[in-house]
Parts: sequence; structure tokens; C-alpha cells
Amino acid sequence: MNVGDTPSGRVIILNCVRSHNPKEQYQRDNTGQSQYITASLTQEEQEEFEKKLRELKETHETPENFYSFMIMKSNFDKKYIKDLAHNMLENFDCSSKEARLFAFLVLLNTYLAGSEISLSLCQDFLGMKMVEWKLDSIMGRMEPYSNFLIVDTVEDLGRYKGIRILHHSIASACLEELEKSYFLKVSEITMEILHCDLFFSVGVVKHRFMGSIHQMLIERQRKKGGDEREQFSSLIGKIHKDHGRQTVQDIFVKASSRFVTSASIPQALARYLCIMESDFPEALQWAEKAKNIKQNPYTFDTIGQIHKSNLKSNNFREKQETSRNQEDLKTNIQIAENAIAAFKRAQELANEEDEPEREAADDVSEDYPRKSYNVCGYVRVLDVALLVFEILSRLPFFEESDPMKKKYLQSFLKKTISITIVYKEDNEINNRYVEIIKEHQQFLQSLKTEVKEIFEFLFFYFTNIKKITSESDFRAKVSVLFKKYVTLFCTTSNERKEEQEHNPRLNLEINIEERRWFLEENYADTFAGILQHLDKPAIEIEKITECYGFLLQQQFINQKKKTKETINYIMSNIVLYLLKSKSKHVESHSSLSALLLQTLQEVGLRYPSPDPYYLALLLLWPRPGQEDTEIGTYVRAIRKSKRMTLSFRIRNTIAILYLGKGEGLKRLVSKRQLDENFKEMRRDTLAELWRNGDIFRKKAIIKRLQRVSGTTEQGELFANYGKGKIPVRPALIGAIRSGSSTEKVSFYLGFAINGPLAYDIQYEN
Repeated sequence: MNVGDTPSGRVIILNCVRSHNPKEQYQRDNTGQSQYITASLTQEEQEEFEKKLRELKETHETPENFYSFMIMKSNFDKKYIKDLAHNMLENFDCSSKEARLFAFLVLLNTYLAGSEISLSLCQDFLGMKMVEWKLDSIMGRMEPYSNFLIVDTVEDLGRYKGIRILHHSIASACLEELEKSYFLKVSEITMEILHCDLFFSVGVVKHRFMGSIHQMLIERQRKKGGDEREQFSSLIGKIHKDHGRQTVQDIFVKASSRFVTSASIPQALARYLCIMESDFPEALQWAEKAKNIKQNPYTFDTIGQIHKSNLKSNNFREKQETSRNQEDLKTNIQIAENAIAAFKRAQELANEEDEPEREAADDVSEDYPRKSYNVCGYVRVLDVALLVFEILSRLPFFEESDPMKKKYLQSFLKKTISITIVYKEDNEINNRYVEIIKEHQQFLQSLKTEVKEIFEFLFFYFTNIKKITSESDFRAKVSVLFKKYVTLFCTTSNERKEEQEHNPRLNLEINIEERRWFLEENYADTFAGILQHLDKPAIEIEKITECYGFLLQQQFINQKKKTKETINYIMSNIVLYLLKSKSKHVESHSSLSALLLQTLQEVGLRYPSPDPYYLALLLLWPRPGQEDTEIGTYVRAIRKSKRMTLSFRIRNTIAILYLGKGEGLKRLVSKRQLDENFKEMRRDTLAELWRNGDIFRKKAIIKRLQRVSGTTEQGELFANYGKGKIPVRPALIGAIRSGSSTEKVSFYLGFAINGPLAYDIQYEN
């Protein structure tokens, strides 16, 4: 629950979340503004229900038929509900249309609580004539089950009457009773619904029922105690447990013939065949069918996932085998190529969508959390590429356990040698491996560069974008994959030392390479990786800064590499100053500014990443009273850089550093430094202060940060320095008033990777 002030009073915003374990989640996540509610009565509430029952007995002959009331009065006692279902379904006649319709309603309300079938559709199913269409007539036809039924008015594309089971727990108990006493299986009821032509003909009310059936088949529930979803819908999970593959496949095949325009049904079957049965060829056929119905990130992702699972399965099997089949290598490389192509296409489509979170539930919510596909295509490409590296490392001439052979593999993947130069025994097995690698050499030698670029992008993304729960698994996955990458490509210190002893004239080259591998191994060969060291020990960034200082003293043949390492050197100096200002490796503000200005002249205003322009905000931001002419240019350059893609336009970036009251590098303040003022505060409480912006009203923050004057014009926000106006974005949505008038404001300033952010915006009037 969030509470906030408005000009007209206080507003209370309620945000309700369902949970299987509300008390435990409350104790774990409580921020002081939450409360949990469980489906159980207190002693006082039970006494009130007893009192109410006595009152009902005075006015009604059979108050025990008020089942919803009685369920609550029994404190949701499962035995009471089970006995209720058993007594009501005594002598259940499975052959009658009324019993079949009741079974449909029971199934629907068990797996989709609160759903209904329209009254008119029920009447059509029962064969009732139009002259008999009265509210009480269908309830009469449904005796004795009508005591469990209720008719509601449904507001959807007009108004109509719908019929449903009174309570979800009654529906569940009835379904269990039908299975136990009448051997009526859930799968049989599902198949009978899918078999009935009446339910799938044209009509508004039928369309809603079709939607409910579709949802039962594909909607996946969250697992207990977390945000991860089950692998399949609850209905499919039940059918798989009870009957296995054939029955599940029969239901999906029939559903596919009913929902011919839905990609989700064949997609769900493809996932089922892949995950539960490891039948990759048939899974791929259904995934391709889903893609042919609708090409979106999720249908392509499913194709990629099937190929990836197939590759993992092959890799696991081959590691257990003592004999080797050379053709397995060809098969695995082809599978990897197909997987990576599918994941790349999925990522392209995700990047092309303006607002993927607005996609219909039919395409998104059943298989993927909303907003989750911004980066997972990149992560899955990494996964496949590392699998390929592992497969190659088992070849006789690339074996990772042999340092020299590992060196050959590294050199081959770095494109420094061809496969023909790699030393190997001349035999039939090796010759066939070489033939296969030659066929796919372009693909294989592109992987290392591509993997490195993806890691760099992901470090950039995870550093600068607010964390969301649905991406926590991706972050952990990237960390694991990066460790594998380092193990393969970063030569050990002992290997480097041995190489130096044998090649004394190569000492300088080895020293340069050694430092570059150190930077890569420590997430410090990227701008985002250096920023992450704001939350790490100072000794690490000190070594990183020393490495960059050494590298910048060398001769550069590659201007692109020189520019990147200069930018990283400036950023590492800033981070080192914030962690250890007296370090001998810290350059002065004037020296760093001069180096940056030189770099900005070299790169112009079209550098592909925002890194140099972000540095301009940090080092060149105007002082109070200073006229500004350049910073606005760099803010616009940030927004135009290629890396500021769709992924960042639809997400909230975070401020890495804030504008303080000092001079030079002292003007920069990190979040870690600000948090040190609140060491005694609980972490979740502090996090909530940052989320709602109340942190900027604390004395410690006010004392440390510089308040900036600005204006709002036509709904846009600017920081003003003399006649200069610098565009700034509000950190919180709705922080500035709508309207066309120009108003004076002040705010604190944070520096995000996509430009300056304004916090705690205050109007002068």
C-alpha cells in the first residue's frame, strides 16, 4: 500500500498481490506499509458467523443451503466441502446432458475460478426451446446440481447472463468426487468440451467461453514462494501426471484444430514435447507451426529453446560415452547455428516492438513474464555459444586439459590461426573433424567476438537499468556464463609466466595482453563493468586504473581500441577517487577533463555508445552561475547513440552518481556514499525511501547534494545556467505538472547513462 499527498488531499493506492504463503512473504518483503490477509477466520469472526447462522435460521427454512456462507463459517474446512460434494453428486448420471454440462462447469471453475458459461449457450447445449428460456427453467433442468450454481450478469461486449459454480472450493471438491466415485477423468471432460462443435461456432458469448478454454490449456501459474512460473498450466500438469504424453498430445492436437489462429496452443505442445519428452524433432514441427501462425519473439524463442535443449542433451550424452562419432560434431554445430539464428530473430523482433508489454495475453503472459524479453535472446545466444566451446574443447587436438591444445583452441576462436595450422595427429578421425570445422569455420570463428560483444552489452544493461524481478534469473545466468568464458579464454598466471620465460623478447606484448586479460576477467574492460566497481573494494579499481594507465602509455595501432580504453581510464579514475581519493593513481579533475575534451573532439557527436557523453556530464557539468553552451549538446548526443535502444526507452534507468556541492571531482557523489548516512536503517526501509523519493528530504542528503534551478516548459523540464537550458528528465513519473505554462522549479540532479535525472522537484510557487 502506498500513501501520497496531492494538492487536494491524501490518496491511498492499494496494490494487492496473491500469494500461496502470505504470512511468510509478508515477513520477508514487508516495508512497513503492507499487510497480509489469509483465508482463515479469527475466533471473534467465527463467533460472528455462528451468530449470523442463528439469525438466518429464524428467517429461512434451509440456511445450510447458503453454501458460500457455510464454507466461510466452517473456516474453509476441506472435509465439510468434500462431504458436501459427495452428498450432492450421489447417483450422478454421466450420460445425461445436464450432468455433462455440470461437469464442464466444474472443470472450468476448478482451473479458472469465477468463469462462467453463458445462459443461452447452456440452453442450446441442453436443447431447450426458445419458449422455455426463463431464468428458473434452466435451474430447474439442472436439479439437483442447481444448488451449487449461480447466475450472474456478465459485462463483456454487451450484457448477458452467465452460469457458474458458487465457489471455487466446491468446484474442486466436485471434480475430485467425479474422478473418485464415477471414474470421470479430467482429460475426458476436457476432450469432450473440445469435441463439442456448439462451443466453437460464431458468437460473442461463445467467444468468451472459448477464451476460458484456451486459458485453461496454456496459462501457467506462479510457483509457491516466488515469481517463477510452472512449466505448464495446472490443467495440463494434472493430465500429464495422470495419463502421460499421449493424452496430453491428443488434447493439444484437438485444441489446435479448434484454435486455428492461436500460436500459443502449438507452442505449448512444442514446449511440452521438448521439456517432458525430449522429443526434439516433433517438438520442432509444432514450434514451426506456431511460428507460421504468428512470428513474434516468443514463437522464435521456442524454436531456439528446442534446438538448445537438443544440443544440451547431445552434449551430456557424448560426455558419458567413451567412443566418438565424428558426425556428432557436424550435427551439433548445425543445431547450434539454428538455435542462435532463432534467438537472434527473437531478439530482433523484441527490439522492434514499441511496447511489448502491451501484447495480448494470448501471445505473452502464458509463457513469459511481461517485459521479460528485452535481453533474454542475448543471454540464450551466450548459452549456446558456450556449449559449442565446450564441445570443441573435447576434440582430440583442442582438449582443454592440455595447456598447449587449449591455446590452439583459444587462437582458433580468436581467428589468429586457421584450423589447418593447428597441430594434430594425421589420422582418419582428426581429418574428418577438420573437414567439418572447415565447413563451419566462419560460424565458429565469429562466436568469440559475438560473445564478447553480448557480455559488454549485458553488463551495460544490467548496470544502468532498474532491477526487475523477472530478470533476476538472467543476471545470475550471465554471471555463470561469464565465469565459463573467463576459464576458457583467460590464460592462467602460471601459463603466462612460463611463456614469458621462454620468450623474453615478447615481455612487453605479454605484459600488455596480461593486463587486458586481467581487465576482462574482472568485468573492467567495459564502461559498465567499471561502474559496477563503485560497490566493490577500492583495491580492485586501483589495480584496474593502474592497468589502464599502463596501456595508455603504449603505442596504439587500433584507434577504436585506444578511444575505448581512454574512456574507461577516465571512468576508472572517477570511481577510484570516490572509493579512495588519496590513491597515487588518481588523476586530477583538470587532467581528466583535458583528456576527455580531446577524446570528445576525436569521436564527435555520433559515437555508438553514450560513454564519452556521460563522462562529459560528470566532468563538465556547469558550476552555479556558469553559462553553459555544450552540456545540452552532449545530453542530446547521449539520446541519439545507438546503444540507447528500445530496451532503454521502455525502462527506467538509474542514476549512478549525483551532483554534490563540492568542486572538481568532489562534486560527484555515489549512492553508496549517500547510503552510508543511514547505516542503522533497515535495508528494505532504505530501499523504499529511494523508491518513493523521500530520501531526498533527509537532512544528510540535503547537506550533501546541490540543488539545481530550472524551469518546466510545455511539459518539458530544464536545468538553467544563465541563458543556457539543459534538458533533464524527471526521475519519477508525474513529477511535473501538465500544462503549457512556464514555471520555475528546483531539484536534485542524478546522472543516468541516458542523461540527467531530476529528483525531488519543487515548484517555487
